[in-house]
Amino acid sequence: MNFSPSLDVAHASSAVADLAGAAPTALIDFNVDGLLSSFWALTVSGLTYGAIYALVAVGYTLVYGVLRLINFAHSEVFMVGMLGQYAMLMLLGFGPSGNAYDMGIAMTVVYLGLALVGGMAVSGGVAVGLERVAYRPLRKRGATPLVFLITAIGASFVIQEFVHFVLPKLTGGTLGGVNAQQPIRLVTPETQFSFLGADVTNVTIIIISAALILALCADLFINRTKFGRGIRAVAQDPVTATLMGVSRERVIMLTFLIGGILAGAAALLYTLRVPNGIIYSGGFILGIKAFCAAVLGGIGNLRGALLGGLLLGVMELYGQTLFGTEWRDVVAFVLLILVLMIRPTGILGEKMGRARA
Repeated sequence: MNFSPSLDVAHASSAVADLAGAAPTALIDFNVDGLLSSFWALTVSGLTYGAIYALVAVGYTLVYGVLRLINFAHSEVFMVGMLGQYAMLMLLGFGPSGNAYDMGIAMTVVYLGLALVGGMAVSGGVAVGLERVAYRPLRKRGATPLVFLITAIGASFVIQEFVHFVLPKLTGGTLGGVNAQQPIRLVTPETQFSFLGADVTNVTIIIISAALILALCADLFINRTKFGRGIRAVAQDPVTATLMGVSRERVIMLTFLIGGILAGAAALLYTLRVPNGIIYSGGFILGIKAFCAAVLGGIGNLRGALLGGLLLGVMELYGQTLFGTEWRDVVAFVLLILVLMIRPTGILGEKMGRARA
């Protein structure tokens, strides 16, 4: 057997050179023509996803603004909200079907409203319960931020595994488990009008308009109401706020409740867009993206969460078309890194917690 180290090294060097030369074209597909030809369609679809990210991001940004806590279990609050609206529809007599139900606009709106209430009630209740069971005892013991963070991650997995293993036994296999829920479709996507060549469906209109209205209501609640002033006061200086008669515990509970309610609303909007997306791990990636949206816009800033969500939703679809489907999630996180390199506090910067920075 002949062994020539120099020859092997030469072959290896040649192979590396070939791989490096092929990387831009073979490993990444730069589909510029596809991006340009479907630019407006991607923009409309990206705004749809971005609106959902924004509603979930509000929960992250509210809790961080008040407690300086990254509530990584918020993604599971979103996930149980999907199960809540699904369970509500089943209680109303719906069952999984491959076809969308056609009951007319009035009844569809009624059932969507009831499903929304179900999702909000479940996600809001889980969020408040999570605060009371997992975080409040830590606050009373003066736990460090690292302990809160570890607890949030642990709570996330606990809720996931509860839906994965325990919930199917409690519901006779109707809810939960390893597989996605069979979709219940209330709305069939139908094109309502075209915008610069992009078809805008009824589902798109519902998602974007509902998300904007809910985000606006949350912003008005925080900035224009008595309870909102209490939230901002605790975010800026909890000690002084307590001395002025603001109940810190009540504010914290209210903050988790608002975030949970908005996550429940986002859950219904998401299942309108992706009817087969209800699964025990279905909130994990979306939750991370929503957190990135909150940081991108400026965590602690409600309007920043909205802007960050919309921007992230659009840019990830641009990236998916330009680089390939498998790069969609990568684009979202690379965008976050690039923005933070230029502006560490996010696009709009912090707001509620600025006085404590």
